Amino acid sequence: MALDQSFVGRTYPPTPPYEVGREKIREFADAVGETNPVYTDREAAKAFGHPDVIAPPTFVFAITFPAAGQIVEDPQLGLDYSRVVHGDQKFAYNRPVRAGDRLTVTSTIEGIKSLAGNDILDIRGEVHDEAGEHVVTAWTKLVARAAEEA
Repeated sequence: MALDQSFVGRTYPPTPPYEVGREKIREFADAVGETNPVYTDREAAKAFGHPDVIAPPTFVFAITFPAAGQIVEDPQLGLDYSRVVHGDQKFAYNRPVRAGDRLTVTSTIEGIKSLAGNDILDIRGEVHDEAGEHVVTAWTKLVARAAEEA
């Protein structure tokens, strides 16, 4: 069953603040094989003009994807998550994510389309710090595969 097109443009409430910790950044950098010291060494980050360590560019996915869960779990949308695969991801940064940031994410459905029986859902996540400064926008594309015919 195709997703309801009337959901395009629907914005969900902001998430509770997520506090970015140095250890979380270090763990993420290790997990993705990042060796740049600005991700793990406060003094190295300061030498590059940052107040603290910064997160690798894809770190923000760790908070934007769970925030998109508000959309995925909306029973009125009717998305069958058991059929979903991650189709695409991109980011546009105003500034790096830093240790100590308290970030919220506001998710919006930007598009819904059907292609070859698959539903394609485009979600935009706007990430702001506690002062209201826009930090990054994340776009996530989810593909709900067509049901297999019996």
